[in-house]
Amino acid sequence: MSTPQADICLLLEGTWPYVRGGVSSWVHQMLLGLPDVRFSVVFIGGERDAYPQRHYLIPPNVVHLEEIFVSDAWRYPARPDDTPPSGDGDALESLYRYFQHPDMPTPEHGQELLRQLVAGRITSAQLLRSEASWQVLSQGYLEHCSDPSFIDYFWTLRTMQTPLVMLTELLGKLPRARAVHAVSTGYAGLLGALLKGYWQCPFILTEHGIYTKERKIDLAQAAWVAGKSEESEVSGLAATSGYIRTLWIRYFERAGLLAYQNADPIIALYEGNRARQIRDGAPPALTQVIPNGIALSEWQQVRAHRPEGIAPVAGLIGRVVPIKDVKTFLRAVRSVVNEIPDFEAWIVGPEDEDPAYAHECHSLVSSLGLTGQVRFLGFCNIREIMPQLGVAVLTSISEAQPLVILEAWCAGTPVVSTDVGSCRELIEGVGEEDQALGVAGEVVPIADPLATARAIQRLLQNPDRWHAAQQAGEQRVQRRYSDDLMFARYWRLYRAAMGEG
Repeated sequence: MSTPQADICLLLEGTWPYVRGGVSSWVHQMLLGLPDVRFSVVFIGGERDAYPQRHYLIPPNVVHLEEIFVSDAWRYPARPDDTPPSGDGDALESLYRYFQHPDMPTPEHGQELLRQLVAGRITSAQLLRSEASWQVLSQGYLEHCSDPSFIDYFWTLRTMQTPLVMLTELLGKLPRARAVHAVSTGYAGLLGALLKGYWQCPFILTEHGIYTKERKIDLAQAAWVAGKSEESEVSGLAATSGYIRTLWIRYFERAGLLAYQNADPIIALYEGNRARQIRDGAPPALTQVIPNGIALSEWQQVRAHRPEGIAPVAGLIGRVVPIKDVKTFLRAVRSVVNEIPDFEAWIVGPEDEDPAYAHECHSLVSSLGLTGQVRFLGFCNIREIMPQLGVAVLTSISEAQPLVILEAWCAGTPVVSTDVGSCRELIEGVGEEDQALGVAGEVVPIADPLATARAIQRLLQNPDRWHAAQQAGEQRVQRRYSDDLMFARYWRLYRAAMGEG
């Protein structure tokens, strides 16, 4: 076995260094906050064209950056004169039974499949072109599928299976690290389980959001599996889409289970997600909570220069994408403007991830008659924006522990948030001592514009309530959510994984 070239191999899916904010900000914070740790990074993306440029500089303690794209797995360069490869029927059957068979696999089955994959018993050529692969796939269709067309079934399984095999073919190309740290389940978690077996090293797993839950939300909204149009009903695709969605959900659930069964420790950002991990198969004894932290010292000047008074401005800080439910925020703005005529709403975040949704949001602003009250500011310096807000608003339908809430409190800004992720715990406190600090804003139901509007109004129109929320937020972030606490906790985990603790 080669000498480790890095301390920690960090496995990232669809985040740093190509996507701003959220998990990417946390990754960059960790890289800078632990300068004595040598990191290698594997970035896993979807379509290569979706990641045109990096948004973060690569720190000097990142000694290697590997980039792979899932879509490349579907483009095996076969030539007409190639001889079809023979396939390992047992290994291919094991792959199918673990990820696609209706019956839940045993933990022993998962470990055996990992051993087969690590040993290289399934190659891309075998999966895509061997007769054995065709036989396994066809038999699965005949035994378990009655709804979809064979073509839909065939291409769905190909789309699922080939990226996994591509990950196994990456194992021998990566510089060895002393430990592996995946920042999600999904493809990153699968690669973490594979590298643990290949390098015989510890595997740490952190989940900011619950990956399987988020993929279920994505699948519920995805047009390519919706199948509800008149045309699809006539063609029979509605039935197809239901089964195809089931196959995708099953795939991500079992990928997550494989990661949970091989990681130690398994980290969540708050107790609610830790409980969800356990329900999804994580061993309780291996789970723990490490909240995100924020660099308090960097915000001191921001808070010191905050203007006096309560600005009649609400800001939504985040990407303009469906999961942030910007439309609910805009509908709430309509109600607030009716009561506070000089009220403004700022939407601060990039619009390039889902241009169609961003266009719909702009159109909604026009249809609601809010052109003069709503400003789309794009990506901005958060430290310049946050002190100008009277209230920060999150209308997301899914979150983990949003850093933007901590940033708002550092700037002296109360928060209105939907009841998702750790938001209620953050705003109202956890345990008697924390709750005694007070409520740092308002918590509202998901997709409820009226409740959101009323919460904004209660804060902006009641100075006593607003100042109490401001004070509670400032005290809570200082006591519980500093980056020093977060770095110390991860440094202890890394030292233990590297055999130094």
